[in-house]
Amino acid sequence: MQTTGHTCQGNECEKPAKLQCPTCVKLKITGSFFCSQDCFKKNWAAHKAVHAQPTAQASYNPWPNYPYTGALRPVYPIAPRREVPAHIQRPDYAEDGMPKSEISARGSAKLEVLPPEDIECMRKVCRLAREVLDEGARAIKVGVTTDEIDRVVHEATIARDAYPSTLNYYQFPKSCCTSVNESICHGIPDGRPLQDGDILNIDVSIYHGGFHADLNETYLVGNVDEGGRRLVQAARECLEKAIAQVKPGTLYRDLGTVIDKHARSAGFSVVRTYCGHGINRLFHCAPNVPHYARNKAIGVMKPGHVFTIEPMINEGSWHDEQWPDNWTAVTADGKRSAQFEHTMVVTETGVEILTARLPNSP
Repeated sequence: MQTTGHTCQGNECEKPAKLQCPTCVKLKITGSFFCSQDCFKKNWAAHKAVHAQPTAQASYNPWPNYPYTGALRPVYPIAPRREVPAHIQRPDYAEDGMPKSEISARGSAKLEVLPPEDIECMRKVCRLAREVLDEGARAIKVGVTTDEIDRVVHEATIARDAYPSTLNYYQFPKSCCTSVNESICHGIPDGRPLQDGDILNIDVSIYHGGFHADLNETYLVGNVDEGGRRLVQAARECLEKAIAQVKPGTLYRDLGTVIDKHARSAGFSVVRTYCGHGINRLFHCAPNVPHYARNKAIGVMKPGHVFTIEPMINEGSWHDEQWPDNWTAVTADGKRSAQFEHTMVVTETGVEILTARLPNSP
């Protein structure tokens, strides 16, 4: 099986690898790449030992008696936490999982106005985050596991001297979130191969230069039915219509009215549990940005406010549940959900989308 972008696993060989061990592919063992057939044969005696570890590689459902709301199932074991090189700057929760600065600021409704130098730092980290998300998106295809996408995202992040913001944030085990079909958000990348017809959200957050960036998109995997395409398009439009309202003087609570109206007009509903948020040196801070109508969000937009809008749009009911992993949010009725997110800054005349798509974004 041919692929690209890997280094040969042969002993003392660091050539670019284009061939993957066919037995590893069959056993769903990732990371076994070789530069040539000759190198593969030469290293076969040592490499084949990998195939004799079925207990370490065998996949399983960790909660077989849990009443799942839809067809999606976790595929364990979860791969070990990926390493971050020592030279990369880390947020304060990287070691113990507790975002101490964020916790100390919790409850404050103060909306920070970032000075120009901080906004420039946000531009940089958000541009890098967009590049990372695009790398993850290019890896999407039928048969690829969400854990493999996490690997791509992780490597793209550290290649940019950045830290994956989700990694060990309240002990989250991965470098991005991957949410498939009825998963609304915060899905943990695992061994499930993507299937033809899936919709997949990749949520990327990175930390660079002392600032965080956050964005996500929902992608079509293979041949998605018309209902799934309509849902994804509606979610994208909900974000676009909300961003169009961002300017000095707009009430944060009014964004939910715009989003809710458009979602309902398309026959969909808006998740209420999860909201957009302020972001800067803290991963999450004020303002709180609900996506549904008749919310009680406080605050008026001013130039220098930086925050996310990230509506989650459901095919059926807006109600959600959470898997026993204490992260994966799913629709209560098992129907699909789609989401799009940008980080933006309020300007004197309107808004600048800091995580905007690039000309070559997939």
